[in-house]
Amino acid sequence: MLNARNPFIVVEGLDGTGKTTLRKGLFRLFEGLYRGTPLAVLTANFLDASVAADLVEGKYQPDPDNRLHYLAALAADKQATATRLIAPSLPVRPVIADRWLLSELAFFAVKHGRAPKETYPHLAESLSVIPDLTLVLDISPEAAMERAAARPGDATRPDWDVLDVQARVRQVYQTVIDEPSAYPVLGPVVRIDAAQDRATVLHTAWQALVQRGLLPELPEGAQ
Repeated sequence: MLNARNPFIVVEGLDGTGKTTLRKGLFRLFEGLYRGTPLAVLTANFLDASVAADLVEGKYQPDPDNRLHYLAALAADKQATATRLIAPSLPVRPVIADRWLLSELAFFAVKHGRAPKETYPHLAESLSVIPDLTLVLDISPEAAMERAAARPGDATRPDWDVLDVQARVRQVYQTVIDEPSAYPVLGPVVRIDAAQDRATVLHTAWQALVQRGLLPELPEGAQ
């Protein structure tokens, strides 16, 4: 067990910016220093089985007819994840989420034509758990696409991993980040230059946690 100050951390960014690498780095630091295993959360989680069909249809076949159903399904699934996974875990372990709310705002803006300020109230109104820190890995869309294409396997999607779409996603990120008071459920947001090497990105993220007093006390003998 750690203590009640375990943080809820969200990692956001374009595909290829290093979200998985950062999540794994933070995971290993918490595990090594605090002798506890964090909970890693991946979106979407499909914890509310009643909305699973709407989640799949709205994501993979987005159109005006399923937009509101998809939005309601996302809100329900986020709430289920917060209440069933995140909140019960925080007293005993950190929670690190690979994407959370910012990515949903960007997806709706690009694929459903809804501005973040329109989508945000629907997703935020029922959320009972707010991230202690949202880390946004920022890099040019060109560099992100190059990295994503270099990954093994079927890592890119022809309707999403294209330059104009990724540029629009990044613009949504920047719009939201530049007006934090309008999106309080994201929690404090820190932008990190993802063009830096992995060690520097991880160090910057860890220092953001330190500076905000989000780290538990080290267990005896670990200092």
